[in-house]
Amino acid sequence: MLAKRIIPCLDVKNGKVVKGVRFKNLKVEGDPAELAAFYEEEGADEIVFLDITASHEKREILLDAVRKTADNISIPFTVGGGIRDLEDIYKVLNAGADKISINTAAVKNPMLIKQVAEVFGSQCVVVAIDAKRKTVKGPQRESLIWEVYIEGGRLPTGLDAVSWAKIAEKLGAGEILLTSMDYDGTQLGYDILLTKTVSQTVNIPIIASGGAGNPEHIYRVLTEGMADAALAASIFHRFQYPIKKVKEYLAERGVHVRLV
Repeated sequence: MLAKRIIPCLDVKNGKVVKGVRFKNLKVEGDPAELAAFYEEEGADEIVFLDITASHEKREILLDAVRKTADNISIPFTVGGGIRDLEDIYKVLNAGADKISINTAAVKNPMLIKQVAEVFGSQCVVVAIDAKRKTVKGPQRESLIWEVYIEGGRLPTGLDAVSWAKIAEKLGAGEILLTSMDYDGTQLGYDILLTKTVSQTVNIPIIASGGAGNPEHIYRVLTEGMADAALAASIFHRFQYPIKKVKEYLAERGVHVRLV
Protein backbone atom coordinates (compact mmCIF):
# COMPACT_ATOMS: atom_id res chain seq x y z
CA MET A 1 0.00 0.00 0.00
CA LEU A 2 1.35 3.41 -0.97
CA ALA A 3 1.66 5.91 1.85
CA LYS A 4 -0.67 8.90 1.80
CA ARG A 5 1.28 12.11 1.27
CA ILE A 6 1.18 15.43 3.13
CA ILE A 7 2.22 18.31 0.89
CA PRO A 8 2.68 21.95 1.95
CA CYS A 9 1.84 24.42 -0.81
CA LEU A 10 3.88 27.55 -1.46
CA ASP A 11 1.71 30.05 -3.35
CA VAL A 12 4.27 32.60 -4.51
CA LYS A 13 3.72 36.19 -5.59
CA ASN A 14 6.59 38.62 -6.21
CA GLY A 15 9.00 36.07 -4.77
CA LYS A 16 7.18 35.70 -1.44
CA VAL A 17 4.82 33.00 -0.16
CA VAL A 18 1.28 34.35 0.19
CA LYS A 19 -2.08 32.96 1.24
CA GLY A 20 -5.62 34.26 0.92
CA VAL A 21 -9.21 33.07 1.02
CA ARG A 22 -10.83 31.79 -2.18
CA PHE A 23 -7.82 33.12 -4.14
CA LYS A 24 -8.30 36.70 -2.81
CA ASN A 25 -7.00 39.02 -0.02
CA LEU A 26 -3.46 37.63 -0.15
CA LYS A 27 -1.16 38.02 2.86
CA VAL A 28 2.60 37.47 2.90
CA GLU A 29 3.60 34.32 4.83
CA GLY A 30 7.36 34.10 4.27
CA ASP A 31 10.27 33.14 2.01
CA PRO A 32 9.71 30.05 -0.18
CA ALA A 33 13.20 28.59 0.21
CA GLU A 34 13.16 28.96 3.99
CA LEU A 35 9.65 27.56 4.38
CA ALA A 36 10.38 24.61 2.09
CA ALA A 37 13.46 23.65 4.11
CA PHE A 38 11.50 23.95 7.34
CA TYR A 39 8.70 21.75 6.01
CA GLU A 40 11.14 19.06 4.89
CA GLU A 41 12.54 19.00 8.44
CA GLU A 42 8.97 18.68 9.71
CA GLY A 43 8.37 15.57 7.61
CA ALA A 44 6.68 16.88 4.45
CA ASP A 45 6.57 14.29 1.68
CA GLU A 46 6.73 16.81 -1.15
CA ILE A 47 6.65 20.56 -1.79
CA VAL A 48 4.43 22.31 -4.32
CA PHE A 49 5.52 25.78 -5.52
CA LEU A 50 2.96 27.79 -7.52
CA ASP A 51 3.75 31.20 -9.02
CA ILE A 52 0.11 32.22 -8.78
CA THR A 53 0.19 35.42 -10.89
CA ALA A 54 2.53 34.33 -13.71
CA SER A 55 -0.18 33.12 -16.09
CA HIS A 56 -2.44 36.12 -15.51
CA GLU A 57 0.49 38.52 -15.94
CA LYS A 58 1.65 36.56 -19.01
CA ARG A 59 5.23 36.30 -17.77
CA GLU A 60 7.72 33.55 -17.08
CA ILE A 61 7.84 31.86 -13.72
CA LEU A 62 10.30 33.26 -11.15
CA LEU A 63 13.15 30.87 -11.88
CA ASP A 64 15.50 32.37 -9.28
CA ALA A 65 12.97 31.63 -6.54
CA VAL A 66 12.47 28.11 -7.92
CA ARG A 67 16.23 27.50 -7.99
CA LYS A 68 16.79 28.76 -4.44
CA THR A 69 13.95 26.63 -3.14
CA ALA A 70 15.16 23.51 -4.97
CA ASP A 71 18.67 24.03 -3.55
CA ASN A 72 17.26 23.95 -0.01
CA ILE A 73 15.38 20.63 -0.18
CA SER A 74 15.83 17.00 -1.22
CA ILE A 75 12.18 15.83 -1.28
CA PRO A 76 10.12 15.82 -4.51
CA PHE A 77 9.44 19.35 -5.75
CA THR A 78 6.55 20.31 -8.05
CA VAL A 79 6.51 23.73 -9.71
CA GLY A 80 3.74 25.51 -11.60
CA GLY A 81 2.60 28.93 -12.76
CA GLY A 82 3.27 30.64 -16.08
CA ILE A 83 4.33 27.43 -17.85
CA ARG A 84 3.26 27.70 -21.48
CA ASP A 85 5.31 25.24 -23.54
CA LEU A 86 8.10 22.65 -23.56
CA GLU A 87 10.78 25.35 -23.45
CA ASP A 88 9.35 26.70 -20.20
CA ILE A 89 9.27 23.17 -18.80
CA TYR A 90 12.94 22.60 -19.66
CA LYS A 91 13.79 25.80 -17.78
CA VAL A 92 11.78 24.82 -14.70
CA LEU A 93 13.22 21.31 -14.57
CA ASN A 94 16.73 22.66 -15.04
CA ALA A 95 16.08 25.02 -12.12
CA GLY A 96 15.55 21.99 -9.88
CA ALA A 97 11.90 20.92 -10.17
CA ASP A 98 11.07 17.21 -10.24
CA LYS A 99 7.56 17.69 -11.62
CA ILE A 100 5.68 20.50 -13.33
CA SER A 101 2.11 21.62 -12.71
CA ILE A 102 0.06 23.06 -15.56
CA ASN A 103 -3.43 24.51 -15.51
CA THR A 104 -4.03 27.46 -17.85
CA ALA A 105 -1.68 26.16 -20.56
CA ALA A 106 -3.24 22.68 -20.40
CA VAL A 107 -6.77 24.02 -20.81
CA LYS A 108 -5.75 26.27 -23.71
CA ASN A 109 -3.68 23.54 -25.37
CA PRO A 110 -4.60 20.06 -24.07
CA MET A 111 -2.05 18.43 -26.37
CA LEU A 112 0.67 20.02 -24.22
CA ILE A 113 -0.12 17.33 -21.63
CA LYS A 114 0.59 14.64 -24.21
CA GLN A 115 3.78 16.36 -25.36
CA VAL A 116 5.15 16.67 -21.82
CA ALA A 117 4.29 13.04 -21.02
CA GLU A 118 6.02 11.83 -24.17
CA VAL A 119 9.17 13.89 -23.60
CA PHE A 120 9.55 13.71 -19.82
CA GLY A 121 7.23 10.88 -18.76
CA SER A 122 3.79 10.96 -17.13
CA GLN A 123 5.34 11.02 -13.67
CA CYS A 124 6.53 14.55 -14.45
CA VAL A 125 3.08 15.91 -15.38
CA VAL A 126 0.72 17.26 -12.72
CA VAL A 127 -2.44 18.79 -14.16
CA ALA A 128 -3.83 21.38 -11.75
CA ILE A 129 -7.59 21.86 -11.75
CA ASP A 130 -9.08 24.88 -9.96
CA ALA A 131 -12.78 24.09 -9.65
CA LYS A 132 -15.80 26.04 -8.43
CA ARG A 133 -19.29 24.75 -7.71
CA LYS A 134 -21.95 25.67 -10.25
CA THR A 135 -25.65 24.81 -10.41
CA VAL A 136 -26.86 23.92 -13.89
CA LYS A 137 -30.56 24.01 -14.69
CA GLY A 138 -31.85 21.05 -16.66
CA PRO A 139 -35.27 20.43 -18.22
CA GLN A 140 -36.55 18.67 -15.08
CA ARG A 141 -34.09 19.43 -12.26
CA GLU A 142 -30.97 21.31 -11.28
CA SER A 143 -27.63 19.51 -11.08
CA LEU A 144 -24.30 20.33 -9.48
CA ILE A 145 -21.09 20.52 -11.47
CA TRP A 146 -17.66 21.97 -10.77
CA GLU A 147 -16.47 24.47 -13.36
CA VAL A 148 -12.77 24.75 -14.23
CA TYR A 149 -11.14 28.16 -13.79
CA ILE A 150 -7.82 29.35 -15.22
CA GLU A 151 -5.59 32.43 -14.95
CA GLY A 152 -5.14 31.93 -11.20
CA GLY A 153 -8.86 31.49 -10.58
CA ARG A 154 -9.86 34.59 -12.53
CA LEU A 155 -11.39 33.12 -15.68
CA PRO A 156 -14.22 30.53 -15.90
CA THR A 157 -13.87 28.13 -18.81
CA GLY A 158 -17.20 26.32 -19.00
CA LEU A 159 -15.34 23.01 -18.63
CA ASP A 160 -16.66 20.42 -16.19
CA ALA A 161 -13.84 19.49 -13.79
CA VAL A 162 -14.71 15.79 -13.67
CA SER A 163 -14.77 15.45 -17.45
CA TRP A 164 -11.58 17.49 -17.76
CA ALA A 165 -9.79 15.23 -15.27
CA LYS A 166 -10.67 12.20 -17.44
CA ILE A 167 -9.32 13.94 -20.54
CA ALA A 168 -6.12 14.95 -18.73
CA GLU A 169 -5.56 11.35 -17.63
CA LYS A 170 -6.11 10.05 -21.15
CA LEU A 171 -3.59 12.55 -22.54
CA GLY A 172 -0.90 11.41 -20.11
CA ALA A 173 -1.21 13.32 -16.84
CA GLY A 174 0.47 11.48 -13.97
CA GLU A 175 -1.43 13.25 -11.19
CA ILE A 176 -4.26 15.72 -10.65
CA LEU A 177 -3.86 18.64 -8.25
CA LEU A 178 -7.51 19.35 -7.45
CA THR A 179 -8.32 22.63 -5.71
CA SER A 180 -11.77 23.64 -4.51
CA MET A 181 -12.06 27.38 -5.03
CA ASP A 182 -15.14 27.43 -2.79
CA TYR A 183 -13.21 26.05 0.18
CA ASP A 184 -9.72 27.46 -0.49
CA GLY A 185 -8.30 29.31 2.53
CA THR A 186 -11.52 28.97 4.55
CA GLN A 187 -10.11 26.26 6.87
CA LEU A 188 -13.60 24.71 6.89
CA GLY A 189 -12.49 21.42 5.37
CA TYR A 190 -11.98 20.09 1.86
CA ASP A 191 -14.74 19.64 -0.71
CA ILE A 192 -15.16 15.92 -0.01
CA LEU A 193 -17.78 15.40 -2.71
CA LEU A 194 -15.62 16.99 -5.42
CA THR A 195 -12.55 15.02 -4.36
CA LYS A 196 -14.37 11.70 -4.13
CA THR A 197 -16.13 12.22 -7.46
CA VAL A 198 -12.87 12.88 -9.31
CA SER A 199 -11.01 10.13 -7.41
CA GLN A 200 -13.62 7.58 -8.48
CA THR A 201 -13.51 8.80 -12.07
CA VAL A 202 -9.78 8.56 -12.81
CA ASN A 203 -7.06 6.01 -12.07
CA ILE A 204 -4.23 8.42 -11.36
CA PRO A 205 -3.37 9.97 -7.96
CA ILE A 206 -5.43 12.91 -6.72
CA ILE A 207 -3.87 15.63 -4.58
CA ALA A 208 -6.70 17.30 -2.66
CA SER A 209 -6.38 21.03 -2.09
CA GLY A 210 -8.44 23.84 -0.58
CA GLY A 211 -9.90 24.10 2.90
CA ALA A 212 -7.64 22.30 5.38
CA GLY A 213 -8.20 23.67 8.88
CA ASN A 214 -7.21 20.80 11.15
CA PRO A 215 -5.95 17.18 11.06
CA GLU A 216 -9.50 15.80 10.95
CA HIS A 217 -10.13 17.60 7.65
CA ILE A 218 -7.03 15.93 6.21
CA TYR A 219 -8.11 12.55 7.57
CA ARG A 220 -11.54 12.90 5.97
CA VAL A 221 -10.27 13.86 2.53
CA LEU A 222 -7.80 10.97 2.52
CA THR A 223 -10.44 8.46 3.59
CA GLU A 224 -13.94 9.63 2.62
CA GLY A 225 -12.59 11.73 -0.27
CA MET A 226 -10.31 8.91 -1.44
CA ALA A 227 -7.45 11.33 -2.13
CA ASP A 228 -3.90 10.03 -2.45
CA ALA A 229 -2.38 13.18 -0.98
CA ALA A 230 -3.52 16.24 0.96
CA LEU A 231 -2.13 19.65 0.17
CA ALA A 232 -2.39 22.46 2.73
CA ALA A 233 -1.02 25.93 3.29
CA SER A 234 -2.59 28.09 6.00
CA ILE A 235 -2.39 25.56 8.83
CA PHE A 236 1.31 25.00 8.15
CA HIS A 237 2.36 28.59 7.38
CA ARG A 238 0.75 29.89 10.56
CA PHE A 239 2.09 27.01 12.69
CA GLN A 240 -1.38 25.88 13.71
CA TYR A 241 -0.58 22.19 13.21
CA PRO A 242 2.97 20.85 12.67
CA ILE A 243 3.24 18.30 9.87
CA LYS A 244 4.61 15.70 12.29
CA LYS A 245 1.54 16.04 14.53
CA VAL A 246 -0.79 15.76 11.53
CA LYS A 247 0.92 12.55 10.45
CA GLU A 248 0.79 11.10 13.95
CA TYR A 249 -2.93 11.88 14.07
CA LEU A 250 -3.44 10.07 10.76
CA ALA A 251 -1.33 7.08 11.74
CA GLU A 252 -3.26 6.65 14.98
CA ARG A 253 -6.42 6.36 12.89
CA GLY A 254 -5.06 3.75 10.54
CA VAL A 255 -3.91 5.93 7.65
CA HIS A 256 -0.59 4.75 6.18
CA VAL A 257 1.82 7.72 6.20
CA ARG A 258 5.59 8.08 6.19
CA LEU A 259 6.80 8.98 9.68
CA VAL A 260 10.33 10.33 10.30
